[in-house]
Formats: sequence, structure tokens, C-alpha cells
Amino acid sequence: MAASVTGAAPAPAASPTPLDRVIPAPASVAPGGSPYRITRGTHIRVDGSRETRGDGEYLATILRSSTGYRLPVTDHGAGGIRLRLAKGPFGAEGYRLDSGRGGVTITAARPAGLFHGVQTLRQLLPAAVEKDTVQPGPWLVAGGTITDTPRYGWRGAMLDVSRHFFTVEQVKRYIDQLTLYKINKLHLHLSDDQGWRIAIDSWPRLASHGGSTEVGGGPGGFYTKADYKEIVRYAASRYLEVVPEIDMPGHTNAALASYADLNCDGIAPPLYTGTEVGFSSLCVGKDITYDFVDDVIRELAALTPGEYLHIGGDEAHSTSHEDYVKFMDRVQPIVAKYGKTVVGWHQLTGASPAKGALAQYWGLDGTSAEEKARVVKAAQSGTGLILSPADRVYLDMKYTEETPLGLSWAGYVEVRRSYDWDPGAYLPGVPGGAVRGVEAPMWSETLENSGHIEFMAFPRLPGVAELGWSAAATHDWSRYKVRLAAQAERWDALGIGYYRSPQVPWGSTGR
Repeated sequence: MAASVTGAAPAPAASPTPLDRVIPAPASVAPGGSPYRITRGTHIRVDGSRETRGDGEYLATILRSSTGYRLPVTDHGAGGIRLRLAKGPFGAEGYRLDSGRGGVTITAARPAGLFHGVQTLRQLLPAAVEKDTVQPGPWLVAGGTITDTPRYGWRGAMLDVSRHFFTVEQVKRYIDQLTLYKINKLHLHLSDDQGWRIAIDSWPRLASHGGSTEVGGGPGGFYTKADYKEIVRYAASRYLEVVPEIDMPGHTNAALASYADLNCDGIAPPLYTGTEVGFSSLCVGKDITYDFVDDVIRELAALTPGEYLHIGGDEAHSTSHEDYVKFMDRVQPIVAKYGKTVVGWHQLTGASPAKGALAQYWGLDGTSAEEKARVVKAAQSGTGLILSPADRVYLDMKYTEETPLGLSWAGYVEVRRSYDWDPGAYLPGVPGGAVRGVEAPMWSETLENSGHIEFMAFPRLPGVAELGWSAAATHDWSRYKVRLAAQAERWDALGIGYYRSPQVPWGSTGR
């Protein structure tokens, strides 16, 4: 009855999300025309390929729960939502989204592009589309065209499962969150001083003993080969490539504790549950060290269909420079022998990076000029760079002094600081083509569950994803923070807990 009282304001008409509200910012947006409305009669039309049908079923699964509609996936008919493969200037991951009264068509040259277009479509629909119960709608998609291709081919997120172990289901949950923002690399940090997390048949105590604890002395855990394959499969279904990391020659106490022969003195140290770094090292002078490395890389490479294998190389403070160079000279060819491309933390540039190797830079604004110069020189000589500056995109850094989780050795990293920089200009002297992309690491010394991961990732992760995907000309904090604020309703619908940074105008969608 209250709604009919004279003078009561009418309910506002539903309006679709503007095409330019998406994160990452699209390359080109041309709004215009009538919106499309998803109805009970909508179907999802796909081409005949298995991958395209998979993209269509993925979209249908998201939409069915919240709309209550059948949304059949079919290879015939007209109108509705169409996923279409066709030649065009899309590259491996780009797409075009056309929306109008008659339907929505996503066109791409490759299935990955269709999938990224689907993520854009999700963001153009009301946030309630993410819920797992039927919602009232209406389900409108603004009219117009988005044409989109990524700036960089490497848009990564690293999850440290070594300091604290995360289950297969917890990793899958993070994968689904990364997917929404077009992340395409999942870097898994599988070994460290506190835990070894992948079963290796030829060295079984690595997992059974080395994986038996974690920071603080918890039970730890490890992935069986079947577990790891399931993570790889699930990531691939969302067009993420898994990049496994076995850190060496430092960060190796879990391995050293598992096998005494890997130690120069033949004595296995106790398992470690603290958070110090730099105290452990494989024995560079022993042949068994390279038998160990060969076996681990061989078994891990066989499980990993992607191109890359990360060999760490950071904070090897207990390894002399001479031994470090010797070690990397022997280990990099092993990676190549098993068909993978080397990735290492940027300390690898202090040795001789293999041809085609990528160096992941994690330095700070205040990193020494000498160290930065080594990285720049390597880039000028052909080594590709992944940019992960710790005081910008380490997602485990505290937002402020009051943040209950995370560390602060790289400083406090608020949302604007994590977004407001340009990967292409970050290290002066680096050729533009040497920057392969960006990656947001999540170290887990203080993180024990999915809620912890999400609080530290959101709202910073979408900004890192935008730095990797969107053209530099689109990067503008004043506009970005409004788009970011509009994501909060979607995170609420997905059950993602996030940090309500005072730098972001939460509750203001800008409509």
C-alpha cells in the first residue's frame, strides 16, 4: 500500500551497466542503440568446436542459477547470445562484443578470446547474475560495440601454497576470481623452506616429510599428481596456464630436511615453520643435487602442458655468487631438456639467463641502481621481463599499518599505489618489447584460508589485471576508482570479502 501513497516517488527504471564500466578497461567502446534483454526464450548459440561449446556451457551455467532460465546451448538458430569464431584483428585473446535489441554476439579468432568476451558480458549484466539463487532481473546488456585486445600476453597471479597449504578447491576458487579479470597465468609457488607441495615419485619424502608442516607448525599438505593435474585442467578450462615454481638453490629447507644427501654435510636439518629467508641452500658441488633437480623437473614438466617452468633463484643468501652462477648454468639446460622455458626471479640476471628465459622483477622503488642496471642490461640483451614490483603488486603487503593480515617489509600498499604506475615505463632503459607483462604475487606467511586471500587480493587484483590488459592511455586513477567501486556489488554477490579502502568511493556507481 505504501507504494501507492500520493507523492511517493516511482521506482527507478532499470538501466543497463554502461559499456565503459568494465575492468579491465576495453581498448575501444562505442555505445549506441537499444539494449538486449535476456529472457526465458534466450538461447546461447555456438559454433561447432568443442572449445566454443565449452565457453557457451560455462556462460550458461553462470546465467541459469540467477535467471532461472533454461538457456539452451545450441549450434543453430538466430538472435539470443552468440559466440562466434572468425578471422579478424583479435590476436589470441581479443574479441568484439556487439549488443543490440536482437541479441549479443561475441566474436573472436580463438576460444580464449570468446572466453574473455564472456567475462566482459558478465560485468555488463547486473551483479545479481553472480548469485546461485534465482533473482528478479531484468537482465539487460547495454547496446553498442566493444572491441578489445590485451596490451601484454602475461597477466599473472602467483599463489604461494608453500608457507601455508591451500587445497585444490581453494585454488579453484581463486582461479574463478582471477578469471573475471582476464588473468591468464597462474604461478604456483610449490616449494619453500616451510613446505614441499607436489608429489615426486622418484623422491617421495619431499611430499610425505617435506610437505608435513607449514608456517606456525600446522599440518601442511601436498598435491598428489592427480590433484595437480586437476588444478591444471581446471585452470585450462578458464584459459589460465599454470606456471609451476620449484624455488632453488635457496628456499629449500623442506627438501634438505627430507633428504640428508642434498646437504653438503650430509645431515638433514629439522623441518622449519618460521618465516625467515635466505638461510638454506642446495649443495652446489654435489652431483646428487643435479640428479635431484633433473628428476623433479622431469616429473613436473610431464604434468605441466604449459610452456614455462619457474626455478625461483631469489634470496639465495647462503649460496656464494660463484656457486649461484654455476648452479644456474647447470639447471637452466635441464629445464630446456624437458621442453620448458625458464622463468626465474630477477636475481637470475646476476648469472647468465638462458636464451628465451624470463626474469620476474620483484624489486622496489628503492632497489639499488646496480641491481636495476643488471635487470635492464639483461632485458637489452634479450631476456624478457615480468614486472612484479613488491611495493606495488605484492598482494600480501598490508594496505595500512592497521591491516590485520600481511607483511610490510616492502611498505604499505594502498589501492591507488598498486594501480598508479605504468609497466612499460617502470624500469627506464628497458626496451618496450622486453616487458612481457605483469604478475601479482600472493605470499602466504600470514594467510591461512580463502577469506584471507580474498581480503588481500580485493580490491588490488583488478587494478593489476588492468595494467596487464588495458592500453596505457586508459590508466587514470580518477576514472578507475569509480569503476572499481562498482565492482563491490559483484563481489558481495560472489561472497568475496574485500578491504573497503577509503581511497575508493564505495556505494557510488557514477550513474
